[in-house]
Amino acid sequence: MAAFPPYTSIPERIWHYAFRVICGCIFFFLIFPLVVVVPLSFNAVPFFTFTQEMLTFDPAGYSLKWYEDFFTNVNWQGAVQNSVIIAVFATLLSTTLGTVAALGLSRPNLPFKTLLMSVLISPMIVPLIISAAGMFFFYSRIGLQGTHVGVILAHAALGTPFVVITVTATLVGFDNSLIRAATGLGASPTTTFFKVIVPLILPGVISGALFAFITSFDEVVVVLFVGSFKQRTIPWQMFSGIREHISPTILAVATILVLVSIALLVTVELLRRRGERLRGVQST
Repeated sequence: MAAFPPYTSIPERIWHYAFRVICGCIFFFLIFPLVVVVPLSFNAVPFFTFTQEMLTFDPAGYSLKWYEDFFTNVNWQGAVQNSVIIAVFATLLSTTLGTVAALGLSRPNLPFKTLLMSVLISPMIVPLIISAAGMFFFYSRIGLQGTHVGVILAHAALGTPFVVITVTATLVGFDNSLIRAATGLGASPTTTFFKVIVPLILPGVISGALFAFITSFDEVVVVLFVGSFKQRTIPWQMFSGIREHISPTILAVATILVLVSIALLVTVELLRRRGERLRGVQST
């Protein structure tokens, strides 16, 4: 039982429990599909259903052959290679652009700051299908349609807003007196940037880079528009598999992607806590 203050009213106590019930329902709604997908990825038969052996926990009803197919199939491994290459380069580009943009937006005397911020985060607001269609027509005119460079630039545009937001949030508690102190001690702007600014904003930069990597690694709409068969990524391969040849290998891949996403999100949370500790040490 929750310990309420003596002045808590009955409606407040009701809302206390109702709020937790609502949060539990939302959590169940979001997690339940994963509860279904993960066990089916170990199915011994090529169907998207729970067999009698699986329901009775018979070992004969479970198998790792769909995971084996993922790690041995040429098409899937080619998709993994494309996803990693595109995501890594898109992350590097979006992290660089987003960090520089966030540092510029942190200046108090920057004109049109609100307008610039709105433009930078617009890829998060505009529907993805509209962005993909616009990129398709633009890339078709400049010759980037169906190239790795085109897909990398498109994914970098989608990942940059995440870097801008995370780095900007890190810079909120930044003490500018440290920059003045470094300058007063004779440090050059380059030394000040790499020795003072970067270590303090590094957790935000890495968090933004991880979000940008996840965005690129899981994206399918834009790559369908601006890519070609040579840029077939894991989400594209899964989408094609659902349309052309349904196989439980798709469920195995989905399970692996869920585990990767969880690992990256845990890393982001650890970095966020480290950033808070750094700001706490700085403010003392």
